[in-house]
Amino acid sequence: MARPLIAVGGRLSPTATNVRGEAFASGQRYSRALARAGAQPATLPPLDEPPDVVTESLARFDGLVLHGGGDIDPRRYGEEPSSETLYGVVPEHDDLEFALLDAALAIGMPVLAICRGMQLLNVACGGTLVQDLGTEAHWHQLHPVTLEGGSRLVEALGTKRPDACHSVHHQGLRTVGAGLEVVGYADDGTIEAVELAGAAWVVGVQWHPEDTAADDPVHQNLFDAFVSQTRS
Repeated sequence: MARPLIAVGGRLSPTATNVRGEAFASGQRYSRALARAGAQPATLPPLDEPPDVVTESLARFDGLVLHGGGDIDPRRYGEEPSSETLYGVVPEHDDLEFALLDAALAIGMPVLAICRGMQLLNVACGGTLVQDLGTEAHWHQLHPVTLEGGSRLVEALGTKRPDACHSVHHQGLRTVGAGLEVVGYADDGTIEAVELAGAAWVVGVQWHPEDTAADDPVHQNLFDAFVSQTRS
């Protein structure tokens, strides 16, 4: 059986080495976790293509990963930038990933949305973000998350309380988007996990499971469960 083909949104990477000129890139940890789960990851670069071209390209894939990175432009959720801590806002990244997500949702494709990806999922569903949480409690920190029983995440991870979730984010969900169900919180009340209601397997986590998946079976389980859904 062919390995499921998973689309991973690419990034502009002007400082990449060992290539001629500027590069497109995506983080190795996502691809390695997907490969361990039995999938073939492929990076889709931000080429400034119209949405119909993005939709056509995504149709060749079995699943979509929206991963971490810089902040989403607040204008995408109807606000002006209001925090000096905003960083890494790149219109090309927003354009590509919103188009990919729209296409994936339209065809019921499984989606795993990680950190920025969960925030982008929320905005795409009409939600808003806290532009700065004002705390370092989620910046390069390991912490527990409490999950709702019966959620897709509990089924995937095999636990209601993963205790070593690695967070690297200064933003979070404020208004939750239409159709999204909050299924996980940090102990300080920060929203840590959402799922989209309906038949499609669409899951978002605020932490970075790829950071620990190589050594932590609980977090590798999430990638395994996602890839399993792409085989359905």
